[in-house]
Amino acid sequence: MNVAEWIIVAILSTTLLLLLILAIILLFKLIKLSKEVEKVVVEGQDIAKNANGIVSNVKGMTSFGGTIEMFVDKYITPKMKEKIKEAKAKERSENGGKK
Repeated sequence: MNVAEWIIVAILSTTLLLLLILAIILLFKLIKLSKEVEKVVVEGQDIAKNANGIVSNVKGMTSFGGTIEMFVDKYITPKMKEKIKEAKAKERSENGGKK
């Protein structure tokens, strides 16, 4: 081989070496970046779940149906349970204790 060929081979081999080193460094950086992205995605999912819960609570409180449901659960249902108990007790006393 003459000198010109040696020079070309040397330049190409050093260029290849530098590109390989840069590719390895870039690979490690991308792996590190993907781990950070995964953390952000998981945190974003948690935030979305919490936001959905908050939205449903606010929707239930502010919508007409939610207000009616809350009113029925809080006030009417206990009164109805008392009336049902009274009616059953009255029915038992009328039937002589038989079901």
